[in-house]
Amino acid sequence: MAARVVVVGGGISGLAAAWELSGGAPPREGPPEIVVLEGTERLGGMLRSKDLAGRVVDMGADGFLGRRPEAVELCREVGLDDNLVPIAARGASVWARGRLRVLPEGHAMGVPTSFWPTARSGVLGFGGSVALARDALLPRPDVRGPIGDRAVGPLVARKLGHKVVDRLADPLIGGIHAGSVDDMSAAAVFPPLLAAAHRRGSLMRSLRTETPEPDADGPPLFWAIDGGMVALVDALSAALERRGVKLDVSRSVEGLERDGNAWTLTGAQDLRADAVVLALPAPVTARLLQPHDDEAAALLSSIDYASVTVVTFRAPDQCVPDDLFGTGFLVPRRSAHKGREPWAVTACTYLDRKWPHLAREGEVLLRASLGRSDDVRAEEWTDTECAARAWEELGALAGVQGQPTESVVVRHPQAFPQYRVHHLLRTAGVEAAVARLGGVAVAGSAYRGVGIPACIASGRAAARAVS
Repeated sequence: MAARVVVVGGGISGLAAAWELSGGAPPREGPPEIVVLEGTERLGGMLRSKDLAGRVVDMGADGFLGRRPEAVELCREVGLDDNLVPIAARGASVWARGRLRVLPEGHAMGVPTSFWPTARSGVLGFGGSVALARDALLPRPDVRGPIGDRAVGPLVARKLGHKVVDRLADPLIGGIHAGSVDDMSAAAVFPPLLAAAHRRGSLMRSLRTETPEPDADGPPLFWAIDGGMVALVDALSAALERRGVKLDVSRSVEGLERDGNAWTLTGAQDLRADAVVLALPAPVTARLLQPHDDEAAALLSSIDYASVTVVTFRAPDQCVPDDLFGTGFLVPRRSAHKGREPWAVTACTYLDRKWPHLAREGEVLLRASLGRSDDVRAEEWTDTECAARAWEELGALAGVQGQPTESVVVRHPQAFPQYRVHHLLRTAGVEAAVARLGGVAVAGSAYRGVGIPACIASGRAAARAVS
């Protein structure tokens, strides 16, 4: 067993790795010495929160999937059971054909599984509904046959039509990853779609089989944390320190050198380790591994990233129409307002409707997201310009009026890895390469999922790989 393990990166993946190394719940007897190195001044990575008028509001991810166990389990292991808050509203809208329209029932990640709910919604229009009907009545055969991966957009477009891609699949799947489904890996982001595409006949029918309706008596679709995601970071950090884990912030690693059967991490102060977990963005990991494995470094360097800017508004409730539906709305990237340039806003969340613990009488909380892999305009605007543009567009999209009481702009530069076709093959290649090196593992959103549960799973798996 390694005598000292260093985790490089103090985001949720790195903290989860340290937790697993220390034994998880319950703690391990005789764990290794564990050190977490974080280059910035704070732990948590993209998980950050801010106090807005006496309530803690997330400025990164505001919730996590309830039907993946990893995040819920970790919250319970560090004593946050009573802080878990189930989602309070369901459904959302999408900007289509000049106005917000309710997303239809009978879809999986924006890909229809039934004809009539989508046709009746008006999202696709007559031409789009005709293309959708063809899949139900006379499905197009797959000309490519079973292969290991496909791009989501072209696959759906061939079967269900381009309007399904532009108005449903891309806003939903592409929005989650701040990218485009035109070259996004189905195997990595939506495996049931790939499995359905390999079946004969209707894609909608096959996808309905692959994605059964969730059990109404099952866990909530999403959870938030009362106190914000920073509460998880703080509780986990405190629990780690009680176990003797050293959390060292503002300490960057400049290089990684082989030292016999161990490693030396170079920087302002060198540190020797028997094993290392690299819970870092792919380009940084590539730089550290370059002297040791060209293949791993090349595969990691091929993963590019998108930046997102989040603008959170606190506003009087009279600024917002009463008839807004569900938890928010999506904006297709190929849509534009009255012939102008494309919308900068990609999505808006009604935070106080989505999460009951954020509701306050007389005011609302709105969160607008800007930026995707093919739209870097928000990166060039000042915070004031981002807030003004977002509020203006919320007015045009959703009828928001007046002026907000407060606005907070938070930027997440190069934060969303893009899962191109065959992403899982690249990931497998990286994992195999670092396994050959011995005493090294990688973790984070660059590999097998961008959500909080996936990142926690990645960190814990990396810890087991070097234990």
